[in-house]
Amino acid sequence: MPDFEQIINKFNKANILVIGDLILDEFIWGDVERISPEAPVPVVWAKKRTFIPGGAANVANNIRSLDGNVCLAGVIGKDKNTGILLAELKKRKISTAGIFATAQRCTTLKTRIVAGHQQVVRLDWEDVEPLTRQTNQGIIGFIRRNIHKFDAIIIEDYGKGVINMELLGMVLSLARKHKKIINVDPKEEHFQYYKGVTCITPNRKELENAARNIKIRDNTNRFKLDNYRLSAMKDVDVAAEHIMRYLDLDAVLVTLGEQGMKLFEKNKKVVHIPTVAQEVFDVSGAGDTVIAAFTLSLCSGAAKVEAARIANYAAGIVVGKLGTAVTNRKELLEKLNKV
Repeated sequence: MPDFEQIINKFNKANILVIGDLILDEFIWGDVERISPEAPVPVVWAKKRTFIPGGAANVANNIRSLDGNVCLAGVIGKDKNTGILLAELKKRKISTAGIFATAQRCTTLKTRIVAGHQQVVRLDWEDVEPLTRQTNQGIIGFIRRNIHKFDAIIIEDYGKGVINMELLGMVLSLARKHKKIINVDPKEEHFQYYKGVTCITPNRKELENAARNIKIRDNTNRFKLDNYRLSAMKDVDVAAEHIMRYLDLDAVLVTLGEQGMKLFEKNKKVVHIPTVAQEVFDVSGAGDTVIAAFTLSLCSGAAKVEAARIANYAAGIVVGKLGTAVTNRKELLEKLNKV
């Protein structure tokens, strides 16, 4: 426990760049008292509207809430939601220096209508087309000029077009040259992109789907996962070990919901970390909390297993809250002190 406190108390010295798909999460809160006479749907009596940074911006929000320093790199549109997202980021003291605006895309908006504690419906406004060459080069140029300022890079891939092979190739090359940590919250369709990163943090479904889709062609490993049936915990081990070797990763941290996490490291035993969640109200955003706390801990001198345990405690706090939530350093230390 003293070691964990020492690590967490260094969070405010970490500087992290988060690259990825930026989302504005809108919540409309209300109550349901009747069914509509026009269609068999509930009528929600709206009482409150809130906005929260989502996607890669939620990872940045988690880092900032834990007292880390963070800068965002990504793309927004030039529409009415742009100002709302930028204002929410400014309010949280999150640097927007790497964000580029373009009229070719809208700012991604996810609207959730919540009645009581139940989400009734979600409405998404988004563009998922690849970035224009000009926008992609703008992000790459920003990263090239500023990488020396950061201790670590987080890639937050929601499959909306920001994370692409050209950008990742440049980021990985720079990260290796400058000896930076680079962790990825992956999109299963893009696993081939992540060769050589420090760590990926998939959930069970993302890992299993990626293992089915990846064809391992190198001569040293002929094990075929594309037709392999993955279901039991031992199959998670098989998938993670082979993906770690295939992508040449230092580690894979798999989130397993109520079963906690599993950490796989090169040439080390697998570590299973049981969940510490007491009550689960909402799991949305928990993966963002995991990669934020894990990366902050690594930047603060933690070994990967220590970082994973701290991330597990942080996620345990967040899933006990409703909506896209974050935790802070005080809550995290209080949680650890109760153990």
